[in-house]
Amino acid sequence: MRYDLDDLRLFLGIVDEGSITGGARRMHLSLPSASARVRALEHHAGVDLLVRGRRGVRPTPAGTTLARHAREVLAQTARLDSAVASYTRSPAAPLILLGGGSAMHQLVPQALVSFLRAHPDVDVAVSESRTPDTVRLLTDGEADLGVLVGDEARDCGLRTEFLGDDSLVVIGQAGGILAGRSAVTYTEAAEHPMVGLAAGSSLRRWIETHVGPHAPAVRHRTTVAGLNQVVALAAAGVGLAVVPRRAIDPQVSLDVCELQDPWAHRDHLLAWGVKEDDRRATATRALARHLREAALSEPSGRTARREPADRDVAPGARQEPDTLTRP
Repeated sequence: MRYDLDDLRLFLGIVDEGSITGGARRMHLSLPSASARVRALEHHAGVDLLVRGRRGVRPTPAGTTLARHAREVLAQTARLDSAVASYTRSPAAPLILLGGGSAMHQLVPQALVSFLRAHPDVDVAVSESRTPDTVRLLTDGEADLGVLVGDEARDCGLRTEFLGDDSLVVIGQAGGILAGRSAVTYTEAAEHPMVGLAAGSSLRRWIETHVGPHAPAVRHRTTVAGLNQVVALAAAGVGLAVVPRRAIDPQVSLDVCELQDPWAHRDHLLAWGVKEDDRRATATRALARHLREAALSEPSGRTARREPADRDVAPGARQEPDTLTRP
């Protein structure tokens, strides 16, 4: 049988997320459309690929085999694109890739490693940029690709696609003031000393813009240049921190709480520049594919405190948390 590459990406997303809803979200599809694709995949395969339960799905033995081979096929396809793209353009004209601080932490570097290894004749110029600035540069034809924060990119007029979850969480020292909590508000977190990024960083400015002028004054014990340092300081008990969930190293011992404020729930979008250039098109598509693969390979649900209700359960079903214990 013939396999559609997008169907394979959808199936891998479902397996990684543990739910059809999560896989559909990754591929920017509606739930009915994703379900229909899975049913068609199972029909053509002639075997059940997923075991469906009340709290999500898991692969059958056949589904596990399909997932393993699908990862190999997609990786081979990316290498094929990369090999062809290496003949399409001069190394004197680098691709321009823009993204915010969260994307630059792991997603972009991971994609660059695989892309640049596969494309020895293609260079990429990477810059950190806030979403409004990235939209402007893409619209003006001054960049090829950008990773945007979804809420800031609505009606931007650019071609976009869902890339991954970029929701924010609150982290603190294991066994500290967040112990026993699953979710907090920003106002609660701000009652305690915090650590964060420097004032000029895209994430810091994004948070301050959304909390508004009436937000509580935050006492920052210190500010640093990178998310790795923020996570390390929070793990050491210096203060609480608000970071993207994807920035947390699963090997670091931390208490992690969902951030309940609506603005904390964010998505990453991949956006394309408007400038048409056939000489760059193949290389740009290849870089976009590497970004998708990097997003797909990131472990999902990195916080053990994420509630099962986050999967396939109607919004509003989450239990309200207690108030943080003050020191």
